[in-house]
Amino acid sequence: MKVVVAGGGLAGLAAATVLAEGGAEVTVVEKERFLGGRAGAWPDTLADGTPFQMERGFHAFFRQYHNLRALMRRVDPTLAHLTPQADYPIYAPGGRAESFRDLPTRTPQNIVELVRRTDTLGLRDLLRVRALRTSAMLGYGPHTYARWDHVSAAAYLSSLRFPEEAKELLFGVFAHSFFNPEEEFSAGELLMQFHFYFTGNPDGLLFDTLDRPFSAALFDPLRAYLEARGARFRLGAAVERVEREPLRVHLRGEGGPATLEADALVLALNVPGLRALAAASPDLGEPLRGQIGALEVTWPFAVWRLWLDRPVRPERPAFAGTAQTGLLENISVYEKVEDESRAWAKRTGGSVVELHGYAIPPHLGEEAIRADLLTGLHTHYPETRTARVLDERFLLERDCPAFPPGSHARRPTVRTALPEVVLAGDFVRLPFPSALMERAVSSGFLGANVLLRRDAEPVHRPPATGLLSALRL
Repeated sequence: MKVVVAGGGLAGLAAATVLAEGGAEVTVVEKERFLGGRAGAWPDTLADGTPFQMERGFHAFFRQYHNLRALMRRVDPTLAHLTPQADYPIYAPGGRAESFRDLPTRTPQNIVELVRRTDTLGLRDLLRVRALRTSAMLGYGPHTYARWDHVSAAAYLSSLRFPEEAKELLFGVFAHSFFNPEEEFSAGELLMQFHFYFTGNPDGLLFDTLDRPFSAALFDPLRAYLEARGARFRLGAAVERVEREPLRVHLRGEGGPATLEADALVLALNVPGLRALAAASPDLGEPLRGQIGALEVTWPFAVWRLWLDRPVRPERPAFAGTAQTGLLENISVYEKVEDESRAWAKRTGGSVVELHGYAIPPHLGEEAIRADLLTGLHTHYPETRTARVLDERFLLERDCPAFPPGSHARRPTVRTALPEVVLAGDFVRLPFPSALMERAVSSGFLGANVLLRRDAEPVHRPPATGLLSALRL
């Protein structure tokens, strides 16, 4: 079986891996010159001549990402490149902070301990909280989307009657982590994510980080692994149009147009690329083109990496979330994460700091975004106010999938109306809870199994229901 995989991100590479291992002739087509999609890395050079790998931002490898870890074990069997992080702190102005260190991993013990240790909730506050509605967080199940998908995350969180500070520290930062503004994010999706990451997650909320750039630790070795199994790669080529009967995939790249003949196709593009392909490919037919056309992207996100001439304070964590700090969502200290930045910091005596802003209002310009993010950094890490920026990289992208209220039922699944075409990506509706990198890899595994017509790759499925699901809260 000849299979074209359109898209070389995690979803496409997961599908390509299972297909190549299953004996298919695989060709991966990727418009960028690097693999990994939004988790990819590409070569760059600092002003001082230092080569490095730039990425589209820090990624956390949560411990319940079992399918992602299964993919990684193909090239790193012991996961030696993953480094455990001891805490996941969240900072607010005025020195206020929340910590997830040493939380129990079982529900409801983890919730009880989180509420007990926070100073943003008093007894009087708890008496005002709408307990039944809050308990929906413990009651995720098949009914959740029917009940909550047409409600926004902002409306749901406001209806709980938590004090504003507690709501923002305990829930707001979590809601923002999916790149969508709360006002345009489905409450059903939020409750699923809360179940996947916290109330239904026996592995705990802490995470690991890669000790090398993603290209070196994962994507370059994975490409070599796939090529050893006969896979081919067409980088710098965009999939422009698909024809069927017979199946032909038309490309355009640096070498001009080309056509690949195939027996099957994995569509693992990002939402803008997928929508453009569907619009140019009448042969994909309805309802697939309609489902793809209904997909949306959310607001932009910003990544700003700064090479500073002096170190941040040694007690700063590798990663910290932020609340009530304008556009700033989190701060990463890269010399505490990966080897390239560690070597640069050791040689120069400086620090490599990365700032993220999610769900940036589309009308804001780069200058305003930079000013807001820098104010947030100075608020939480005041020692950086006197630091000189030796180099920087600023990215502002808009290609993350949106999950607006009412979108769940019309969201496409891995299996399509066309038996030779499957979808894969973090926008796909899966039959079990999942998100972000884990959802991308899971969809790729499932798509490969569909095309191979067997469960060639065991797909880990987290608990499908919450502690109180039977009560349909």
